[in-house]
Amino acid sequence: MSAGSSEPSISRVVELSATLDPAVATSLVEARRISMSAGFAAGRHVHNGPVVGSIVRGTVLFQVDGEPATVLRPGDVFFEPADVPIDHFDARDEDVEFLAFFLLRDGQTPAITT
Repeated sequence: MSAGSSEPSISRVVELSATLDPAVATSLVEARRISMSAGFAAGRHVHNGPVVGSIVRGTVLFQVDGEPATVLRPGDVFFEPADVPIDHFDARDEDVEFLAFFLLRDGQTPAITT
């Protein structure tokens, strides 16, 4: 590099650390890009396995049962534990796009119950 220019660098920041309780023997991670239109409310639901995700576009009202509600914005990450009700995952005043990573056991497929 020439004088005055900076060397390439890398930075690592922990955005989310979630304990899997109970521990999950994960044999597959399925990544999905999910879109919701403005005003869509997912309703109270439960996932059969843990889900980790990140908001790409839009804002979401997010609430895990027993925890305070929060607003997620682009770049924010979230964790939905297995078998725990999600009270809110609601698109606010604009369309939403997010990435969701489903941690799956051998032979399991992602499922939601209401």
